[in-house]
Order: sequence, then structure tokens, then C-alpha cells
Amino acid sequence: MFLRTFGWSIGVTIASLVVAFIYGSWEALALCAILGVLEVSLSFDNAVVNAKVLERMSDFWQKIFLTIGILIAVFGMRLVFPLLIVGITANLGPVEALQLAMEKGDPEEPGTYGYLLNEAHPLIASFGGLFLLMLFLDWLFEERDITWLTWIERPLARIGKLDALSVIISLVLLVLAAEFLVEGEERESVLLSGVLGLVTYLAVNGLGSLFENAQIDEEDSESTAGVVHGEQGKADDVATANAAAPARTGGPTTLARATGKAGFFLFLYLEVLDASFSFDGVIGAFAITSDPIIIALGLGLIGAMFVRSITVYLVRQGTLNEYVYLEHGAHWAIGALAAILLLSLQWHIPELITGLIGVAFIGVAFAGSLRRLKKDPPEAHAIHVGADEHQKV
Repeated sequence: MFLRTFGWSIGVTIASLVVAFIYGSWEALALCAILGVLEVSLSFDNAVVNAKVLERMSDFWQKIFLTIGILIAVFGMRLVFPLLIVGITANLGPVEALQLAMEKGDPEEPGTYGYLLNEAHPLIASFGGLFLLMLFLDWLFEERDITWLTWIERPLARIGKLDALSVIISLVLLVLAAEFLVEGEERESVLLSGVLGLVTYLAVNGLGSLFENAQIDEEDSESTAGVVHGEQGKADDVATANAAAPARTGGPTTLARATGKAGFFLFLYLEVLDASFSFDGVIGAFAITSDPIIIALGLGLIGAMFVRSITVYLVRQGTLNEYVYLEHGAHWAIGALAAILLLSLQWHIPELITGLIGVAFIGVAFAGSLRRLKKDPPEAHAIHVGADEHQKV
């Protein structure tokens, strides 16, 4: 199981390190390895959230995410995206931006590739921060049977019944961040970028939910037709599964395994989510090296591949059903990352701190899940897991 899941990641890691060594000797190899470790440590919470969404997708869309999705993650976010940002910021064409990226220069020196990308950080942080903040708040204000930090999650779930509360809080925080953390003409750009991040979340998530619900309605109609033809037992099973599904007020729904348009928008949602998570890693990489080839090898091939493998492992092992607080820890880590991105509009927060906060939330949630497993009788736990699996039907 381990080799089947992580075999490709291990192979790609070895190949990437070899390419890095050929490209720039031992120094490039070491930088590539450091960036790979950085990306995995920063993105473990990303893998947990990805797994929660991925397990709702059909096998076809899971394969699309793990094939085409990895190409978008590696070449789109870790190579093309920084080039586009630098090109737009400095008014350069794609070829000129690539030539500038290949030049060796101090990221703190004006006019260099790393400097220009760092200058665009406020816009990137505002967009990614609002997208992740909306994801966190929609989850936080949602009612659920299992709570981790019960003393805060349950009261907030009750407050979350207010319509559009996530949007209101996000916009208020965006305005406060732009007012107190940003100076001069940059405020308008930060506000616009943050609003675009919020709109992107609402659009992609809303379309995904729309087509998922349409898919469920279609399945219900087929079940009703089955009743007319004497298939009462099958219809009862579908009705029971739908009744067991918890109502959600925001964020991706947890209903049937999505196909067609619903699967496409869940795929799109995952790609935007992955992009939002990778912003801090891409920017932080320039504190280590400004070489786009090393960044693509370390962050993209090594880091992104391992994050995908961890996601697949969590889905195939049913880890999130067994260790039920992992999802909670991952979402609290997302909330922390959203706050860090907004605070980074004024203060530089070391990537080590960002990574450690995420790991800390996941670690504490994992420990809490272990304690819960010890308290619950194995039979009761098996029933709970079975109910979760039945809910996905």
C-alpha cells in the first residue's frame, strides 16, 4: 500500500534531485531538497482538506485531479504563475519575464525577478487570504455532529445560521487589513484583489454545490421511478442515505460522489484551493533561492507530488473517518494561514512559523482523535465508520 501510493513520489523525488545536481551541482541539490521539505510541511493541512473533497469525487475525476491536476500544480502554480505575476507587475512579455527569471540576482535588489515577485506579494496575499478565510469561516459556522473544540465550535455554529455571515466577516476583515496594514495607493489594489478572492470562492464553490444538488435530485428521480416499478427496497436505501447527509450552509457539500459538471467544479475548486495554499510557499521560496528551475523542482515536482500522495493515502485508508478530528485541525490551520497571509501585508512572517502552526494543529487534532478512539468501543466506532460510508452512497 505504501509503495503503491508513494512510489511515484519517491521516484520523482530521486529524479528531481538528480536533475538539480546536473543543473547546479551539490548546492542546487541541497536547495531542491530544502524546498521539497518546506512545501510538504506547509501543505499537510492542504492534503487533509483535499482528501475530504476528493473522496466525494468519482473515480474519473479523482484520476483527473491526480494527473492533469498535478501538471497544473507543478507547472502552473510553481513556474508559470510567478512568471505571469512578474510579467504583469513589470509590464514584461512572457519571454522577457523568463529571461529575467533565469538571471542570477539578489531578491532584495530592485529589478530582479525575486524582487518583482515580492512586490506583488500584497495582491497575492489578499486574494489567497480571502479565499482561505471564506473556506474556514464557512466550515466554522456549519453545524456538525462531531466537534473538536466544542466550547467554540458549537456556539459559532449557532451564530452561523445568520445568512451571509462568512461574507460579512471576510469583507470587514479585508477593509480593516487594507486600512491599517497597507499604505498609499496599494490599498485599492489590495481591496480589489481580496474581493476577487472572495468572489472566486463563492463562484467555484457555489457552482460545485449547484451541480451536486442537481445530481442528487436526478438520482432521487430515478429512485422514485424505481418505486413505481417495484424497486421499493432500493429507493428506501437511497432515501435513508440522503436523510443521513447533514445539512450544510456553506463550503463544499458532502453528498454523493460527484460526476459530470459537479465533478468538474469540484476539480476546479481543488485547483483554486491548492493555488491558495501554494502562495505562501512560492513567495517564501525566494528567501531560499530565486532560481525558477530549482523552485519548480523542489516546490513543484517533489513537494506537490508528495502532497498528492498524502491526499490519496488519506482517501484510500479512510483516515479521515477514523481520525475524525484531522479535518477540524486542518481547517483551523487554514484559518491560521488566512490570518498570516493578511498580516503579511505589513509584516514578514517566516515560513517556518507558518509551517509549524499547521503541523501543530494537525498534530494536536491527531492526538485528540487517538484519545477518542481509545474511549469509543471498537464496535461503536465501526458502526460510526459504516454510517459515514453509507452516507456517501
